[in-house]
Amino acid sequence: MYVVTVAFEPKPEHAEAFRAALLANAMTSREVEPGCRQFDVCVEPDTGRIFLYELYDDRAAFDAHLASDHFKAFDASVRDWVAGKDVRTYRRVAP
Repeated sequence: MYVVTVAFEPKPEHAEAFRAALLANAMTSREVEPGCRQFDVCVEPDTGRIFLYELYDDRAAFDAHLASDHFKAFDASVRDWVAGKDVRTYRRVAP
């Protein structure tokens, strides 16, 4: 399995709109992408930072996610709403 984590720091003035757009993107990813097995959205209560945990069948499934129309639209609309972003990828070894 291919794991992707993303830590976002949304700009305070866009935090609510960013979260709404992100939740819609996550839901669509889970519903329409056959290789997307998990897409968790977590919020740090004190700071509003957002952490994603995404699980895909393989790198090709993640690449399909990045090429999807819904992701491209999400990415274009929120690009200026983010003060920081850290993306990391892993290969799950257990369970």
